[in-house]
This record gives sequence, structure tokens and C-alpha cells, in this order.
Amino acid sequence: MASIEKRHTKQGIRYRARITLKGQPRLSETFATRREATRWAERTTEALRSRRFRPESEAERRTMGDLVDRYIRDKVPQLARTQPNRRNLEWWADQLGRDTRLSQITPASIASARDILATGKGLSGKPLSPSTVRRYLTVLGSAMGTATKEWFWMDDNPCTKVRRPTEPRGRVRCLDGDERQRLLAACKESTVELLYPLVVMALCTGARRGELLSLMWQDVDLDRGVAIIHHSKNGERRSLAVTGLAASVLREWRVRHLGSDPVFPGRCGKATFPHKAWQAALETAEIEEFRFHDLRHTFASYLAMSGATLAELAEALGHKTLAMVKRYAHLTEGHTMNVIASMTERFLAA
Repeated sequence: MASIEKRHTKQGIRYRARITLKGQPRLSETFATRREATRWAERTTEALRSRRFRPESEAERRTMGDLVDRYIRDKVPQLARTQPNRRNLEWWADQLGRDTRLSQITPASIASARDILATGKGLSGKPLSPSTVRRYLTVLGSAMGTATKEWFWMDDNPCTKVRRPTEPRGRVRCLDGDERQRLLAACKESTVELLYPLVVMALCTGARRGELLSLMWQDVDLDRGVAIIHHSKNGERRSLAVTGLAASVLREWRVRHLGSDPVFPGRCGKATFPHKAWQAALETAEIEEFRFHDLRHTFASYLAMSGATLAELAEALGHKTLAMVKRYAHLTEGHTMNVIASMTERFLAA
């Protein structure tokens, strides 16, 4: 016999059809309307009685909405970029259709959605860069990979057959000596007192903006010259060397903000980046085409020109591989040449 149960869920009212026949497996399925549930129950009951019923696979039973909801609940909290991954997955669910069966999702449908991202219908409504499109595909591939290998909802991952756009060469914009002096002077004169120590820390440590804004005083040891970042972009803990100008500025800053847990306190306890003050400082310093993240590039470039190897650059910037620091390779050529010359002089002299 078949029964229809009305259920109240987060997605609204749903109707679950149950079928129980002697000598047959118990079956159930959920639908958006009672009519759909009734029609499914009638067709399935008839198929069971005539021995024509073929049990649905998990990919036929599960939907894109099921996959995204479970992945966001169980896996996204473990990722370093929690909020962007959640938003990107919701976009995929809307674009591919939350009610679309996983068995109906093909490499072609994913590729079509990928092309939509590149032409201006992402979350922002603007064309997305190849790097951003790759991040969208990465999180979808991860979700479908989990559904394939851990949940056994899919036989294979269709995302692996979709070509990802080629990333452009990394942008490197650095401050020269005059620009650095003008920018620091403008930040020091800003009415937003947070700006100067924030810029100094970024320039002297190479830390990302978010890492600095989330830094707590209990993670800073000025006597040892170390600050600990517990949640970096790649999800790993790393140390910042706080020395020289950064150490002196931070000592003075701490005296002025005794009793605050965040190093850079905001109005509601959590620091927010002062966009207007930053743009005003750039205008005062007459610096063009420069972003706050370029302070990180400037730090890396200064480090490379001081003789650091690519491995040392990767360690200082918190990169797991050398791929991200190869953009600075030309700046380390002088150091490499000196090392080679020293080796040949010692072992291969004429």
C-alpha cells in the first residue's frame, strides 16, 4: 500500500510518498507537491506488482540541492575560505538546478555554467576573472569528489572532465623607495590612526589584510619579535617576524590601546578595513594602480632583492609550494649567480 505524508522542512512544505508491499523493499520519495507524490506512488506500485520495478541509484535519487546542502553542512566549515565557498556552491545549485538529479549533471552542463561565469553572471553580476572561475570549479569539483568517493552518491565526478581557464601571470606591483616614503608619510598623517600601523605591518611582514585584522595581542610576542597567524588562507598556522620598524610601531600602538584583545580594534570589537582612509592616503602620496595586497608583493620583492631564495620566500609568505613565488624569480638572479660563482671558484676553478 502507498501513503502520502505532508512534511514541513526548511525548503517549505514537502510531500513524502511511502510504499510498502509484501515481499518488496520499502520505498519512499519526497516531492514538492502532493500530486507528484501521488503519481510516483501509483507508477511505482504498479511497477512493483508487475515485477518491472528497477531500484533507483543514488545519483538518480539525490539532487544537486542535496549535495550542496550536505557539503556546506559537513565539509565547508573545515575549509579556510568558508564564506566564499558557501556562496560559490549556492551559485552552482541555482545555476544547475537544486532539483536536478545528480545523474543528469554532465560535463557539458557544467561547462555551460562555467561559460556563464566568464560572461558576467556570477554572484557579482560582472564578468569574472579566469582565477575566480577556477575557484568556482575547484569547490564544485571538491563537492562532487566527496559525493563520489565518500558518500557513494555518484559513480564518477563529471567536474574532472571540464577544462578550467588558464590563469594569467600573477600581477606584481611594488613600491619604489620614493613611493614607500610618500605612502608611509600619508598614512601617518591620516585621521584614521589604525591605518599607519596596519600598513607598516603589511609592508614589514607580508601578511594578508585579513590575517592582520584578525590578529590578537595574545598571539604577539614583541620580546621575541614573533606574531602567530592561526588561520591563514591555506588553513595552516604560520609565524610572522615582527622586527625593526614593525616592532617599534607595534610597541607604541599597544601602549595606546591597552585592554584591547584585537591588535587592530574596530568600533564593534572587530576591525574593519578603512577603505576611504586608504584611498585618501594613496591620493595624497600620488600613487596610482596600487592595492593594499600589493604591500605583500612589495615585501616579497624587497626580500628577494635582499638575497632570499625562492624557498625562503615561500616560507615567509606562507605558501606551500614554490609555484606562487616564481613571479619573483628574476629578482633572485643576482643571489643565484653569486652562489654559483662561489661554487665554481671553490670546486671548479680553472
